Amino acid sequence: VQLVESGGGLVQPGGSLRLSCAASGSFVSITVMEWYRQASGKERELVATATSDGRTNYADSVKGRFTISRENAKNTGYLQMNSLNPEDTAVYYCYGTVLITGRTYRGVWGQGTLVTVSS
Repeated sequence: VQLVESGGGLVQPGGSLRLSCAASGSFVSITVMEWYRQASGKERELVATATSDGRTNYADSVKGRFTISRENAKNTGYLQMNSLNPEDTAVYYCYGTVLITGRTYRGVWGQGTLVTVSS
């Protein structure tokens, strides 16, 4: 199972970006999809969570600005990021709790995509 992020890049303060996370391989479903970020010199932090039944949760620092969503039929997740500021600069990672088969779950990380917010 692989998760591949895309959509990162350079954006000006106040701008928007939409990150995508596409899953491929052999699996039953993605139970939970999450977005993490890691800024230079800092620990990786959880940004947003979306379960397969539609529940979402956000870090306080991004509430009201970021929106996590999923297209379960396409095994793809998204992170819409609005009103970006320089403190949002980080490598963003997708993480999935994947039901491989039966009752076997596996945690899978994507490779990360860099988001830089700068004028």
